[in-house]
Amino acid sequence: MIWLIGNKGMLGSDVEKLLKENNQKFIVTDIEVDITDFEALKSYVGDWKIDWIINCAAYTAVDRAEDEPEKAFKVNADGPLNIAKIAQLKGAKLIHISTDYVFDGKKDDPYTEEDAPSPIGVYGNSKLEGENNIQSILENYFIIRTAWLYGRKGNNFVYTMLRLFNERKLVKVIADQWGSPTYTKDLAGVIQYIVGKDSDSYGIYHYTNEGRITWYEFAKKIYENAKSNGLAKKDLSILPISTLDYPTKAIRPKNSSMSKEKVKSAFRIDVRDWKIALEEFIIEIKDKIMT
Repeated sequence: MIWLIGNKGMLGSDVEKLLKENNQKFIVTDIEVDITDFEALKSYVGDWKIDWIINCAAYTAVDRAEDEPEKAFKVNADGPLNIAKIAQLKGAKLIHISTDYVFDGKKDDPYTEEDAPSPIGVYGNSKLEGENNIQSILENYFIIRTAWLYGRKGNNFVYTMLRLFNERKLVKVIADQWGSPTYTKDLAGVIQYIVGKDSDSYGIYHYTNEGRITWYEFAKKIYENAKSNGLAKKDLSILPISTLDYPTKAIRPKNSSMSKEKVKSAFRIDVRDWKIALEEFIIEIKDKIMT
């Protein structure tokens, strides 16, 4: 039995879809079972035999976390600790989703799994503590760090850009932060692969789509795809700006790009280029946006 936690979120909904398509036996929970309450988790699973736990639940409001550190740490650090305890109790393997924000972004090259974390904000620190809590209890874990997620469900950069393209004549986008977009469908596929193979190649892995770009370059490609699919109705200008021109409460890592060599080698999987993934996503959501 697989227990998917956070099934109503952007990534979790795609994971659930793949579990169904692959005829996996699974159960799902979201906020109705509080991950910050160990007894609630324990009571929910009861005597069920749980082989895998997939944790897609998280506090992801990066700026708000600066004002709500206790809440961020409760969900992102205490939550994974409780889930790890349940995994230990059940003898289950755990897949936990983490983030590029565990790094400070000062490195020029893509981050590898061997690079020492050094978060610069509340969100990143809370996610790193969650990673550490899991590692303090379990040996049978997969921690997958990802970045720049977008998908069909929930708010994300792609949906924001599509909205702005039809509201404004000029869109300003940051051009000095680097990273790699990640389509949730592709990350969900990696999770399904690990579970489907009942893998024991435990450890920390990095996963995004291939390619290193700026938010500005991402926005330009979104606009190009939107125009060709009728989702952007008018011509507009996209202006590159610096991080200093768009101050936020939480500092963003300047470089969020991560190496995928380890995940490709361990599971012998191909990682799609971000442009191919984005093009597919725009086509898939076309009917949803236009109706």
